[in-house]
Amino acid sequence: MFKKIAAILLVLSLGMAAAACAGPSETTPTTTGKPGTSTTAKPGTSTTAPATLEGDVIIDGSGTVYPLMANIAEQYMTDVQPDVNVQVGRAGSSAGFKKFIPGETDLSDASRAIKQEEIDQINATGLDYEKDVMEIMLAYDGLTFVIHPDNDWAAQMTRDEIVDMYLSGKYKADDKVLWSDIRADWPAEEIHFMGPNENHGTYEFFYEVILEKQDMVTTVNLQQEYSTLVDLVSNDVNAIAFFGYGYYAGNTDKLTAVQVDFGSGSVGPTIETIGLDLPYAGFTRPVYTYLNLKHATDKPQVLDFAKHVVRTGAAELASANGFAPLPADVYAGYLTRLENIG
Repeated sequence: MFKKIAAILLVLSLGMAAAACAGPSETTPTTTGKPGTSTTAKPGTSTTAPATLEGDVIIDGSGTVYPLMANIAEQYMTDVQPDVNVQVGRAGSSAGFKKFIPGETDLSDASRAIKQEEIDQINATGLDYEKDVMEIMLAYDGLTFVIHPDNDWAAQMTRDEIVDMYLSGKYKADDKVLWSDIRADWPAEEIHFMGPNENHGTYEFFYEVILEKQDMVTTVNLQQEYSTLVDLVSNDVNAIAFFGYGYYAGNTDKLTAVQVDFGSGSVGPTIETIGLDLPYAGFTRPVYTYLNLKHATDKPQVLDFAKHVVRTGAAELASANGFAPLPADVYAGYLTRLENIG
């Protein structure tokens, strides 16, 4: 018995000595959850989150961003903080902001930048957008126009042809446009226009940026769910729809992506061509998530998840979800700002 007590005292004394040697200025590594791996804070930074976190992180917004953010959340809950429950919704960019503004969510995904009217609404709640909200660009997406695999006539189109065919009254007063209206040697069959509805940032990007706020054809079939658009186009040889590249990349067996000529020859959307200074720049857009910094300050799990998003999540998982990742220094800049919060 005395030998056991002596052994215990020896272990305790050694532990106390080790702690004393470490000193107060060092930061304990935060375990990622994978055996043998850890992330150590850089000199001058601190990690306020405890080694084990719990609680909820609530995210809603863009259906385009959803696959990427859901994958990041899954990785985080599996490998980093299994006791944190990250809930990711896909109501659409505009619908997501309607929840974010009154503080119902911690982060709001968006496939277009926040609007001034939404910023004004945030400020009206008592928050200061400039101080209390952080815009985080996640990746680049390529607006992709898809057709049925048997449609071999419209596999290559110019940017102007795509834009003009979606404009109300451009070809027909009743907007019942035929493929032969675009090019005379194409079939005299009515085009079935499709796309996401007004809840989605993809719709707003197409309408506001690409169509420059000109009216879209009245015959367009707008849908809430991207999976519905995939099914509709895959069953209609005269259909054409638009959405983010990721939804095409996950359905290449059902759809064909239109190759677009922006003036230098036809180019298709790919991870290698999507970017602001790359061949598919004409239909490239950044996608975002917006972080409520008040929530990040009050809830350690929210801040920790946000750090994970910019530290590894977006960079590692963007390509696998149909997005072109940003330069590493962009993510590093976001992480520095988040580290300064705590």
